[in-house]
Amino acid sequence: MNEFATILSYAAPVALAAIGETVVERSGVIHIGIEGGMLAGAFFAMLTTYATGSPWLGIGVGVVVGVLLALLSAVFCVTLLADQVVIGTAVNLLAIGLTRTLFALRFGASGQLLSVEKIPSMNGLDAVTIGTVILAVLVHLALTRTGWGLATRSAGEFPEATEAAGYSVAKLRYGALAFGGALAGLGGAYLSLGIAGSFADNMTAGRGFVAIAMVTFGRWKPVWALLASLLIGWVDSLQFTFQTKGWDAPFQLFVALPYLVALLVLAGVGRGANAPAALATPFRRSR
Repeated sequence: MNEFATILSYAAPVALAAIGETVVERSGVIHIGIEGGMLAGAFFAMLTTYATGSPWLGIGVGVVVGVLLALLSAVFCVTLLADQVVIGTAVNLLAIGLTRTLFALRFGASGQLLSVEKIPSMNGLDAVTIGTVILAVLVHLALTRTGWGLATRSAGEFPEATEAAGYSVAKLRYGALAFGGALAGLGGAYLSLGIAGSFADNMTAGRGFVAIAMVTFGRWKPVWALLASLLIGWVDSLQFTFQTKGWDAPFQLFVALPYLVALLVLAGVGRGANAPAALATPFRRSR
């Protein structure tokens, strides 16, 4: 049980971001800025917890920050029809620069000995990790069994038909981005408050991009994205397993393993994946 709890804990940041990104991509948008949302969520969750002593308040702030960055992306990508990859990259750079500057101003360049209250857990499990599993199932049901889910999927496949049916593609995509941003912020907040109990410069280290890869690996299905993320969580946890067994190997190897696995998996299964037909395609409403 403890071993599974450890794997689930390390998988949770990527899994949460991947579940949210699944909804975003189903609506026809690729949110490259998910990495920035996770990083900003991790920083502001830590900062709030440091100031108040409440990790739950920190979690809430992390979620809000993730939503705000996602909505910033939505303004440019959905309303102004800008290139989604370019805007996402700009959001990531904004998050890196903002968190690095504020972190250095508040805690110094290294932030040595910085420690904050972590989310309480029992037997290695906590509310966020348990909620991640439940959320994957609920999002799957929402996408496949509700009118909202049908409209969201239609916006990512046939936006013209969605508009003709009386739905607003822009509103659906705004809503999807807000939801995806919330889960990205939550994933980042959990990274700092559920796993590390601290913050380090650029601590997400590409987990947002891994989450995007897990969406493809999971064939744009939330439950499969969760299972794919568990694989990454298991690989990520191996560094501690090997350390306890006294394996003499460079720690950089273990740090790089999750990204290597994500790359190999994506290369192996990505070619046969059928992405939403209108993914990353700006939609201009006909008048």
